[in-house]
Amino acid sequence: MKDVTTVQGRDNLEKFKMEAASEVGVNLRNGYNGDLTSREAGAIGGQMVNMMSPEQQWLFIRHNVRRYEHCEGFVFTMQIGV
Repeated sequence: MKDVTTVQGRDNLEKFKMEAASEVGVNLRNGYNGDLTSREAGAIGGQMVNMMSPEQQWLFIRHNVRRYEHCEGFVFTMQIGV
């Protein structure tokens, strides 16, 4: 016998996955989706992570000491737990 909360949790996760798939433009069906490419499946998972965890980004400038007037910009991402 399956636990009711497990079934509800699975249903909620499926709805969440479908919502993420529609946001990235992937045609996801109920059941087997073996025809998805790795890129499409990764896009769905990435969108789910983006929706679950808010993030802050700061731009830092790193000066290269070996070259005159050479700067490199990079983005540091910090996730804040809610």
